[in-house]
Amino acid sequence: MQDKVDYSKLREILCVEKTPEGIEKRKKMFSGFDPNGNGLLSLAEVDKGIRDVLKLDNVFALKQVIMRAFQAAKDSMPNKGKHSGDYIEKNEFRVFLVYLRQYFEYYEMFDIVNVDGDKTIDYNEFVAALPRIEKWGVKVEDPKKTFAEIDVDKGGNLRFDEFCNWAVKFNLDIDTDDDFEDEALAGLKNQPVNKI
Repeated sequence: MQDKVDYSKLREILCVEKTPEGIEKRKKMFSGFDPNGNGLLSLAEVDKGIRDVLKLDNVFALKQVIMRAFQAAKDSMPNKGKHSGDYIEKNEFRVFLVYLRQYFEYYEMFDIVNVDGDKTIDYNEFVAALPRIEKWGVKVEDPKKTFAEIDVDKGGNLRFDEFCNWAVKFNLDIDTDDDFEDEALAGLKNQPVNKI
């Protein structure tokens, strides 16, 4: 991510506020995401909606962010229909937008730490980023132990999903954002990120 993220603009586009205006805007947004009008959004529809409805090319390019937000949102509410557990329903759409924004923030953190751009964080990158990670809300006392705990698959490098699980657990908050707060984020702590 080369450009500085404008989180206030992102929040405006995602429109997660529970105001009457926000609700109305999300209804229209959902309709744009749901071209067949069945009230269920597949991953492909969400992906296309991010590009065509929200016009968020920088988010559209980050498939791992979209996938994690989709997975967390589709499991966030009790399912209403036989197949609805595989889709995002209308009552999960706002939650999806919240998760999308949060996982985008985690991706920005991951990208900052991943200096060499190889899509994994090695131990040296992790140690070099500790002052910044502390600004994000976690003081790491034992870097080797912490790195090993985050590296669930013991591959020697941290993947984005491993980093996300850790970021969720400790509620990391990047220091360049809009201090986004929402009760839906509490649900992230209960949503493990599966390897995808």
